[in-house]
Amino acid sequence: MRGKLRILMFTWVALSLTVITACSDSSDNAAAAEPAKAASLQTVYTGGDIVTMIGETPQYAEALVVENGKITFVGSAAEAKTVAGKDHQVVDLGGNTLLPGFIDAHGHVFNSGMMAIAANLLPAPDGDTDSIDKLIANMNDWKGKNQKIIEKYNVILGMGYDDSQLAEGRHPTADDLDKISTEIPVLAVHQSNHLASMNHKALELVGYVKGVKDPPGGLIRRKPGTDEPNGVLEEMAFFLPLLKLMGQLDSKSNESLARAGMQSYIKYGFTTGQEGRATKDASEVWKVLAKNGELKIDIVAYPDLQVEMDYMLKEGVQKTYTNHYRIGGIKLSLDGSPQGKTAWLTKPYSNEENGSKGYPAIADDNELQRFVDTAFEKNWQVLAHANGDAAGDQFLRAISKAKTKYGNEGRRDVMIHAQTARDDQLDLMKELGVIPSFFGMHTYYWGDLHVKNLGEERAYRISPAASARKKAMIFTQHHDSPIVYPNSIMILHAVVNRTSRSGQVIGAEERISPYDALRSVTTWAAYQHFEEDLKGDLSVGKLADFVVLDKNPLKVDPGTIKDIKVMQTIKEGKLIYQLQ
Repeated sequence: MRGKLRILMFTWVALSLTVITACSDSSDNAAAAEPAKAASLQTVYTGGDIVTMIGETPQYAEALVVENGKITFVGSAAEAKTVAGKDHQVVDLGGNTLLPGFIDAHGHVFNSGMMAIAANLLPAPDGDTDSIDKLIANMNDWKGKNQKIIEKYNVILGMGYDDSQLAEGRHPTADDLDKISTEIPVLAVHQSNHLASMNHKALELVGYVKGVKDPPGGLIRRKPGTDEPNGVLEEMAFFLPLLKLMGQLDSKSNESLARAGMQSYIKYGFTTGQEGRATKDASEVWKVLAKNGELKIDIVAYPDLQVEMDYMLKEGVQKTYTNHYRIGGIKLSLDGSPQGKTAWLTKPYSNEENGSKGYPAIADDNELQRFVDTAFEKNWQVLAHANGDAAGDQFLRAISKAKTKYGNEGRRDVMIHAQTARDDQLDLMKELGVIPSFFGMHTYYWGDLHVKNLGEERAYRISPAASARKKAMIFTQHHDSPIVYPNSIMILHAVVNRTSRSGQVIGAEERISPYDALRSVTTWAAYQHFEEDLKGDLSVGKLADFVVLDKNPLKVDPGTIKDIKVMQTIKEGKLIYQLQ
């Protein structure tokens, strides 16, 4: 079976890098074509709103000065020109808004390259897949335009379908995907990236045949009344082929994938990206690109400790970047996704007749404790994926025990997603110094489904950022790309408005202010990464990492935040993206 798994993985990998190499971004090319300014020439930015992100309320400056990639002055326009000296240059913002560059609190830069390579199966507004028939049509259309690739690599790949947005209200099965091909493996990946569906040919290749057992932490869905797989795979039943697949990429393929993901981040204004749940292979790719001077933004990696213990014991963590790359800590995954009903809850999903509460990814508390204790002993920051409150309880138990044994001073461990975090859990997180990093974009993309799956009481407080704020907690917000695009503006829009696709308000009491939304992707995200001395606000001595927006999120009607455009991304004073 392992050999067959590797065969399917290799084909997906080969496809990935072929398409990525063939893709180009006109705005990236335009930015690259503009000559870089001399690093020693002082530059004055003025002529628009400059939001410093310093303090509890919005503060503005007329101008700031940059030299050698750092901010040397923030204040009045007249004084800025004096400080900059005779031979300075002026960048007129033209009424646009300048902010600190956005910092990725949780995402997967490497895997974000996948967003550009496959058939687009996303629902509106990012795609048009609203039924299984449309999914089949979109994959067949992709197949028709990529025959040479399919003939060479023997795979048909689509990404981003959402069963809750399909007219049929279910996942595509192997029978459905057989309408695309019965001779070529077909793989359709769910938008959560926690589930996927295969046609019968793919199931055969990976050994998922009648009678096969579910892997630990995963589920192979079956045809009713039988033990025959129906094509839908949950969690580790999908991740096992995926992890093996990623391991088959050659160096050039890996590098192409990483570059594509990095560019996707850049066009949304991110100057720091996170490689969450990194593999050894992905980590080594970033090291190579860094060594070659190819990283346009800072990349901080968090290898998966369950998979990469030996690698982490060898590499450790780095407090400072080397050519824009470092390992910042480790990642653990404790459950799945609430939209896929694989998040681990303390109370059943509202519409489950069998009382399902989801399930843990690491069922044995002792095993989890071993991972957390290792991280504490080595002083590695822990990022733990915990969507369900039962997974949150498990994580906080492990942190509490490790704190008793090793102490907790100076740690900034993070609960990733924390979507169903209860008030008592927020209190314990504050006590333990655990930072919640919320996936607030869920209120838009899956808010309606959460009301159905969780009931109003739990759904309306999903990603409870306002509750955390009332407790004077620092929190961050993230996009978790490639679950969705790394769209910084959509993060802001979703957490400020908390309106779903249908326009339903998903818990008005958990809305946060536009300023706190900005802090969650700038100053507080810098703090989460132990980088508050370098980034996150516009003060003297900080890196000249900027994003320029066409409108000020603090001044527009909150309902129109989603329409704001990223005009430029600037890393250490150098223009790396410009909207064309």
